[in-house]
Parts: sequence; C-alpha cells; structure tokens
Amino acid sequence: MRHWFEHNGGPEVREEMKTIAGKRRRFGYRWIGVLLERKGMIMNHKKLYRIYTEEKLGVRRRRGRKRARGSRTPMPVALRPGERWSLDFVSDTFGASRKFRMLAVNDDCCRENLCLMADTSISGARVARELDALVRIYGKPASIVSDNGTEFTVARS
Repeated sequence: MRHWFEHNGGPEVREEMKTIAGKRRRFGYRWIGVLLERKGMIMNHKKLYRIYTEEKLGVRRRRGRKRARGSRTPMPVALRPGERWSLDFVSDTFGASRKFRMLAVNDDCCRENLCLMADTSISGARVARELDALVRIYGKPASIVSDNGTEFTVARS
C-alpha cells in the first residue's frame, strides 16, 4: 500500500478523486477518502480536504423539503356573532423577574373581547373551564380557531 507521502497528492490521486466525484455526485471528501483508501491511496484528512477544495469538488448541502403549513385558502370572514371565536395567548413580565400569561378569546365577527384571563400559569383544564363559562354566557360558537403556536403542545422536560 502506498502512503500519502509517496504520491503527495499527485495527478493520479487528483484524477481518481475527480473520477469518484463524477460517479458519486453527492459524496463529500470523507466518503471519497474512504474509497481512495480502498484503492490503496491513504492520505491525511486535512490534505484530502485541501485537494478536494482545490479541485472544486464540493457539493452543496441539501435543504430540507419545504412543507405547506396549513391550508392555503384564506379563512372565510365571520358574518354573525358566535360564528367563530379566536383563542390566543400573550405573555409579559412583571419588571424583570416574574412572567405572566394572558388568555384572550375574541368573537371574530364583531371583534368583541369575550375573555381576558391573566395568571402566572394557565393549564389546559383552566382553559377548558373558561371556555365552558363563555359557552354558558354567549352560547356555543360554530368554530374556535387558534394560531399554530406552541401553547397547546405538551412541554417535555
């Protein structure tokens, strides 16, 4: 087996790298190095990377596939009270220390604020109790919408 100092990145190594990179277009320098080692061309990874960049064999990193978020059709306008309620959480702090959250429930038709509840911690059970109370007062809405925030996800620690 020849060692790196025997060919010192000579033309045969460069040609072999180009050949491998041409056949295996998505291979980076590490995989090319493995294939060169199998052919007996052992080389330091730093030298391998230098030759790889000098020969401009670098491949662009693939971006993740973009996924559509939600529906692309605009949400229809609420035409009468009680047709659609919007639910959202907002948060702030007392000075620089204690954080608090607020639950805001709005009627989308008349833009009336139905509920604005503030507390340092709001559980899902508490949200359900508040919605039950609003249904008793205003009647059951046709739908309830919320933004796709992290408010309704389970916190894992």
